[in-house]
Amino acid sequence: MLTAPETSAQSGAGGISAAASEVKSYFSVGTTLMYAIGAIVGLVGAVKVYNKWNSGDNDTGKVAASWFGSCIFLVVVATVLKGFFGV
Repeated sequence: MLTAPETSAQSGAGGISAAASEVKSYFSVGTTLMYAIGAIVGLVGAVKVYNKWNSGDNDTGKVAASWFGSCIFLVVVATVLKGFFGV
């Protein structure tokens, strides 16, 4: 009773590699989702810019640039994350 029982601890490498493979499996779905969101944002932005252009607003160029920039941002983020994590 006075001696402590020996316990064997695992290194944790198995758990880390399992978690890494699980996260990598979600990346393809996540990037596809990012591309889909970018497409929807692009369509909504195109309609908004078209409506502003037809109504003769002066800030049409600024609105077009902001919507285009948001679409490019979503695509770039998805691509950079794929490259960063080596998926």
